[in-house]
Amino acid sequence: MRHPDLPPGPLRARGLRGALSGPFDLDVEPGQCVVLSGPSGIGKSLLLRLLADLDPGEGEVHLGEVERSSVPASTWRRWVTYVAAETGWWEEGVAAHFADLDAVRPLLPQVGLAPALLDSQVLQLSTGERQRMALLRAIVQRPHFLLLDEPTAALDPASREQVEQLLQRLKGEGMGLLVVTHDAEQGRRLGDRHLHLDHQGLREVNL
Repeated sequence: MRHPDLPPGPLRARGLRGALSGPFDLDVEPGQCVVLSGPSGIGKSLLLRLLADLDPGEGEVHLGEVERSSVPASTWRRWVTYVAAETGWWEEGVAAHFADLDAVRPLLPQVGLAPALLDSQVLQLSTGERQRMALLRAIVQRPHFLLLDEPTAALDPASREQVEQLLQRLKGEGMGLLVVTHDAEQGRRLGDRHLHLDHQGLREVNL
């Protein structure tokens, strides 16, 4: 799933600061899952959005040797892709959100989705179906790093297990993951490292 046009390298942030939070220093290696926890409203989603260049902020972010400001924002967001907890859709039909339908079809059963859902309207999908479809929408872009905000919050246990298995496979292929979750058990299953964000800042912890 990795992009062939950029040498692999870590995602590194130094002095990353948003309007209401930071500064943050952060490193995520290729093929590594870093789990981020912390109380609601503390700024976990904002941190992911800052890394993905979706919100204005200060500081430096690098992917390998490439500094974020040296590439177009659209390119950076394809390399470092954010998937929100509440997914966004801009067309009525599901299929219209995928540039390559052939790329997504083999992934659908891996997360318990029927191929026929591609022919559906977005409003016909359940919250959990939309959440999984948005994850696949990000994966088929072949990012280097996925920034996932509560990626299984709306899923039943069986669907959650399927998504976790897919994420483990992506990690094995070299994709880096930064995952926000309130599920400590999920954090233990997925995470190679664990970070906790609170009013004292961002620190590494053991779960």
